[in-house]
Amino acid sequence: MNSTVKKSSTGFQVSAGLVILCCFIVAVLIFKFIFGNPANFMNNDPNNHPLPDNLLGTIYKGGIIVPIIQTLLLTVLVLSVERFFAIGKAQGKGKLVTFVANIKSALNAGNIQEAKNLCDKQQGSVANVVTAALAKYEQMTENTDMAKEQKEIAIQKELEEATALELPTLEQNLPVIGTMTTLGTLMGLLGTVIGMIKSFAALSDSGTTDSIALSAGISEALVNTAFGIATGALAVISYNYFTTKIDDITHAIDEVGFSIVQTFASTQK
Repeated sequence: MNSTVKKSSTGFQVSAGLVILCCFIVAVLIFKFIFGNPANFMNNDPNNHPLPDNLLGTIYKGGIIVPIIQTLLLTVLVLSVERFFAIGKAQGKGKLVTFVANIKSALNAGNIQEAKNLCDKQQGSVANVVTAALAKYEQMTENTDMAKEQKEIAIQKELEEATALELPTLEQNLPVIGTMTTLGTLMGLLGTVIGMIKSFAALSDSGTTDSIALSAGISEALVNTAFGIATGALAVISYNYFTTKIDDITHAIDEVGFSIVQTFASTQK
């Protein structure tokens, strides 16, 4: 993954690799200095039981898997915020449904300049695609060397090329969020299994019960289960939300593109 920040038509886009690295550092610091603060434990010793009703100390007992799952959780949060602003910018300044309706009205009235003005006001990925298509529309209108069918194909090709340029920027980092839906749950399951192994080991050790080791194993199992489920659930919600937004943008582009081609076909001889 590219570890730089680059500028695109949807704004600044942050590398997922850089986000994961920063989230890992933050997660380790939180685990060590906040969850592992001696004040959270009996006798100020992290090796002892957490204080009664002390959630931070209980989470610390989740073990080394906790900062790993925290990294995944923080990554989902950061990338979700980044996608929220990027896709919001791609939609433009006004409501997408209103923009599409206004563009279609302008096209039906044969007012190409009004459609271009609407694109300038709206901005964003949809407006960029429509602007490119309208420019090709005007170019084909003035062209006297090509057949009508060739002109329609040229406009359609321009729409496809402009769309292909815009859509990949909208989908950036979404595969990472999608991966977290499974990875978060699996890491939680791993932590659960490790915790249960430690619990059974404490029960079978020399035929006696080590209460500290037993509780630590149970805490590790439950804490990692909770963190893993939370990470997976958040990732699923985020991924589905943003893919739906991208589908709306794609539908808007297709709808306006069809209107542009149909308008050209009905007005040109």
